[in-house]
Amino acid sequence: MEPTPSFVIVHGVRLHYRVDGRANGPWLTFCNSLGTDLTMWDRQVEALGEHFRILRYDRRGHGRSATPPAPYAIDDLGHDVLGLLDALGIERTHFCGLSIGGLVGQWLALHAPQRLDRLALCSTAAKIGTREGWHARIAQVREHGMASIAAGTVSRWFTPAFAAAEPAAVADILGRLQRTSVEGYAGCCAALIDTDFRGELGRISVPTMALAGHDDPVTTPADLRVIAAGVAEGSYAEVDGRHICNLESATAFNSTLGRFLTAA
Repeated sequence: MEPTPSFVIVHGVRLHYRVDGRANGPWLTFCNSLGTDLTMWDRQVEALGEHFRILRYDRRGHGRSATPPAPYAIDDLGHDVLGLLDALGIERTHFCGLSIGGLVGQWLALHAPQRLDRLALCSTAAKIGTREGWHARIAQVREHGMASIAAGTVSRWFTPAFAAAEPAAVADILGRLQRTSVEGYAGCCAALIDTDFRGELGRISVPTMALAGHDDPVTTPADLRVIAAGVAEGSYAEVDGRHICNLESATAFNSTLGRFLTAA
C-alpha cells in the first residue's frame, strides 16, 4: 500500500517528498533525473534503507510536486533542496543526484557545502547538452507533447538487453515521463541551458564520487571522469547500463554507492 503523500511548501512551491529507511541512520537525499519522479529510486531504498534515513522528493514540475510557470534556473532547483532540508530539520546529508540531479548536487556543493557529507554525482556532467539542443527539446514538447519524446528516450536511458528483460520497469518509468507536465519539463530544460560548472569543479571540496553508466550516450564515462579529476577530492566508478544506470544495474549501483558513503 502506498504511504500517505507528504508535502511541504518551499519558496511558494508545494513539493512532494518521502522519507524511508532507518529512523536513526545518517541522512541520504536522492535527486531525480529529468522527466522522472521519486519512484526511480525504489531499488536503492530497498537496498540502502537498512543503513540510511532516505529522503526522496519530486522536483518542481514533476511527479506530485507543484508546477510553477517556466522557466526555472539551477538556483531555483538548488534552493528547493535547501528549503526542503530546512523544513525537515536536516542539517547535513549525503546527496546522490542523477543527470540534472547531479547538476543540483554540484550547485549544492558550491553554494552550501556545509550541508553535505558526501556527494555522489551519477550519469551527469559539469554541463549537459547544448543550448540549441535544449531549445529544440522545449519546442518539441510544447508543440507535440511529452509522448513525442518517449520512443527516443528508451534507447538513451536503457540498453536493448535491459529493455527486453524488464519491460514492465521500462514501461513504468516511461509512463511517468509522459505524465510529467510539459510546463515542468520545459522549465527544467530551461535550467539546463545555462548551467555550466566546468570552470568551477575545483571549488568543490565535498568528497565526491562520479559514477557513470558504461554505455551512457547522454553523459558519457568521459564526462564523469572529468568531474572526478576536477573536484578537490574525487573518485570515479562505473557500472553497466546507460543513463538510468541506478535502475538497470541496481545491485552494482547500490553496492558502489554504499561503499562510497560508508568508507572511512
